[in-house]
Amino acid sequence: MFNNKTILITGGTGSFGHQYVKTLLEQYRPKRLIVFSRDELKQFEMQQRFNDPCMRYFLGDVRDVDRLMQAFRDVDFVIHAAAIKQVPAAEYNPMECIKTNIHGAENVIKAAIANNVEKVIALSTDKAANPINLYGATKLASDKLFTAANNIVGGGRTRFAAVRYGNVVGSRGSVVPFFKGLVAQGATSLPITHPDMTRFWITLQDGVNFVLKNFARMQGGEIFIPKIPSIRVVDLATAYGPDLKQEIVGIRPGEKMHEIMCPSDDSHHTLEFDDHFVITPSIQFFSGNNDYSQNRLGEKGTLVKAGYEYNSGTNTHFLSPSEILSMDAKA
Repeated sequence: MFNNKTILITGGTGSFGHQYVKTLLEQYRPKRLIVFSRDELKQFEMQQRFNDPCMRYFLGDVRDVDRLMQAFRDVDFVIHAAAIKQVPAAEYNPMECIKTNIHGAENVIKAAIANNVEKVIALSTDKAANPINLYGATKLASDKLFTAANNIVGGGRTRFAAVRYGNVVGSRGSVVPFFKGLVAQGATSLPITHPDMTRFWITLQDGVNFVLKNFARMQGGEIFIPKIPSIRVVDLATAYGPDLKQEIVGIRPGEKMHEIMCPSDDSHHTLEFDDHFVITPSIQFFSGNNDYSQNRLGEKGTLVKAGYEYNSGTNTHFLSPSEILSMDAKA
């Protein structure tokens, strides 16, 4: 569905953007593939790796709606990946997080509707479910904006959805490269926030594949959630530093013990499919209610039990230290 189409990704110089561009160039023949981001150095570095004739690099910030209006001209599909994502950074810089994650989402919606973009998928996070930190709260607000945008569009063709998943193996600024760096520097211990902490775990490629498939699945208004394994933070430290002491340093500002992707309060809106969940809109669309129990690919889902919660701490699939290393090698 991406052959001879124009695709734009906001925040495209990040870890997801690199893998997303790589995958599209290997598997499809886009008409244009636009990387939209605000860092000229990262764009320059990315151009050394991805210089296919279809590639375009646009400098801009999602806070700037006029620049988005220009960038979205004749675009068919948009992936909105731009965000301020570091939990402690968001706690200490709240207004900057709000400007990018909420006002930026609003600007993406406005530009997509004005330019008659066909489909938009916004990247969300497990931290948006029952949020206790500002990053999660802004992403929940963003999710709500992208859901409601399917009403705002009126009779236009643009449709909006979101994808929510957990921690990405080895993404820039995440715990895996941090642990690897400490080990390489000869550290005698690894810092552990809490011995009971768990997280959902996914590779970049699996995340990219899930997003691409959901462009074909979506009707508009869904939050797509993959079924993925969990890890225990102590097992993660054991995997990368099996002979190192684990030092408990305490939970950072805004961190949860466990993450949630499908809250129990949304169970009456949550459908379970073979390999994913869908949280359906809680609002009624003016165009009429879609039947989300069967998606555009013909896959069928069923309503989960009342009170069901998809939680990293109660997940049925946990990775062992050796499996964590195998998943990292695959990534």
